[in-house]
Amino acid sequence: MKIAFFSALLLASQSCFAQPAAAPAALQDPAVLKRVAEDYLRAQNAGLSGEVSVTAGPVNQRMSLASCPAPQAFQQPGARTSGKTTVGVRCTAPVAWTVYIQAQVSVVTDYVATAVPLVQGQTIEQSQLVLLKGDIGTMPNGVVTDMAQALGRTSTMSIASGTPLRLDALRGKPVVQQGQLVRVVSSGNGFRVSAEARAIGNASDGQVVQVRTPAGAILSGVAKAGGMVEVVF
Repeated sequence: MKIAFFSALLLASQSCFAQPAAAPAALQDPAVLKRVAEDYLRAQNAGLSGEVSVTAGPVNQRMSLASCPAPQAFQQPGARTSGKTTVGVRCTAPVAWTVYIQAQVSVVTDYVATAVPLVQGQTIEQSQLVLLKGDIGTMPNGVVTDMAQALGRTSTMSIASGTPLRLDALRGKPVVQQGQLVRVVSSGNGFRVSAEARAIGNASDGQVVQVRTPAGAILSGVAKAGGMVEVVF
């Protein structure tokens, strides 16, 4: 009887101190991360005309990520938002983690291509251009999508016929030319003055150009339309 009594007492004490097993931590649904990445890329391309389609690749299934209530998508500075690209998705709370997802973004729209070969320094006219439709996501960054962006500019390199035109291959008309008498406008904290100077080089709108004042001082400023150079102190 004593043995039976002590056995029952031991079982009762064990049941009193037994702790329930901890519930396993909830894991992040990979489908949610794909959706976050795709929504981010759609937003980045929302201002483009044409048909935009986004497909995010699979999330690494070997990663066990804690569930996140508000995952945030991001990209590294300078990363492409079209074509083949990579989007990061991160969580800051309750557990910090980051995962990278590859994606393919197709943007089918009109773009400008050369109808004839262009030589370096040639001024571009409408008859030398043609409007085509295609996926600019497969092309280099900066493809021209509006002829008005190219007309009157000059090519910085020779370009073969049928080549998509890029903004970095174009130079605007000079608004300031070497030897030209220009109006230099200087501004700063609480003041604004202007004076005449002579341009040392050529520059299109928005480019930096050097000028020489009547006193011989050399200043650098930003060329503006109308023969004006803006110098900010």
